[in-house]
Amino acid sequence: MNKIANTFNTSKRFVSIFNLFFGLFSALVFAQVQEPTKELPEIKLLKNEFIFDEAPFMQCHAPTIVALKNGSLMASWFAGTHERHPDVAIYTSTLTNNSWSAPRKIATGMENDSIHYPTWNPVLFENDQGVLFNYYKVGPSPSTWWGMYKTSTDNGQHWSLPKKLPSPILGPIKNKPVQFNGHTIVSPSSVELEDGAIWKAHVEISNDNGYTWKHIEIPSKKDVKVIQPTIIQLPNNSLKALLRSNKNVIMESVSTDFGESWSMAKAGTVKNPNSGIDAVTLKNGGFLLVYNPTLSGKHWSEGRQTLNLAYSDDGVNWKDVLQLENEEEGEFSYPAIIQDSNDFVHIVYTYNRERIKYLKLKVKN
Repeated sequence: MNKIANTFNTSKRFVSIFNLFFGLFSALVFAQVQEPTKELPEIKLLKNEFIFDEAPFMQCHAPTIVALKNGSLMASWFAGTHERHPDVAIYTSTLTNNSWSAPRKIATGMENDSIHYPTWNPVLFENDQGVLFNYYKVGPSPSTWWGMYKTSTDNGQHWSLPKKLPSPILGPIKNKPVQFNGHTIVSPSSVELEDGAIWKAHVEISNDNGYTWKHIEIPSKKDVKVIQPTIIQLPNNSLKALLRSNKNVIMESVSTDFGESWSMAKAGTVKNPNSGIDAVTLKNGGFLLVYNPTLSGKHWSEGRQTLNLAYSDDGVNWKDVLQLENEEEGEFSYPAIIQDSNDFVHIVYTYNRERIKYLKLKVKN
């Protein structure tokens, strides 16, 4: 009986050893035939600072940033007593010689001496002719606001009188437009109707460098609320809109005709707590996305205490490469991201509604 048991145990050990070597061999073969995983880029943080430490307002939100053709950077945001207060105005600051200028008020919602409306969500954009636009919104709420803009031809030192965009054009609602072929501009926009009960995304297309526009819908299902798109350019020259949604995920829509028509918005792979996002197409063909990587809570601000930077080489699959903020409490939100002519990446975002944070990065593949 012992001899039989010993023989059995020996056979069992042989089978185990055989399975181990077979598993290792199979894994080696499998690894050899699979498509190699592309390496993530190296992200080097060069600057991490606030645009200002003291300012003539209590709260600020929704920053935007642009790299000007003279080599400087300009940021803009809305600020005042608090969001929706009639004293909320549009401010700018310029980075020159490694120093940010003091916040400067450039636009208000003042209709006359007795009527003041809050301003909202500026978006800076410099067209291919070197004209700098600051698009912003004016009105009591996102459901009732209207689109405005100012222009500058001297890098924001002087601004034109405010101009109102004709309905239903609102201008870029949060994120930067993209320009193709030297003239066509695709501007990501959206509406919030019936006191926010209905959210619909669209793009606005200009063929005259940003002065007149046409409105193109991004379709979505009835139970899906989407706003504030950001646009990336895929390797096949199609466009993808990444959209903030009420589904705890970033939604996606694709255009194969430079924004003239869009696919039905569908869920992507990146979770998000119904908070603002922004993305950029890098010159090397990759993509960066700044977003809150959490789920929504009972209050609109829940989930905004963490802010991440993700990379994708195809615009479909994303991998976190840098954690920008991670606190138990706080609001780090509404990011904006660009890449300048020297390949540096610049990010701004709201920091607890008290200040605007600025980061400068170098991306190495």
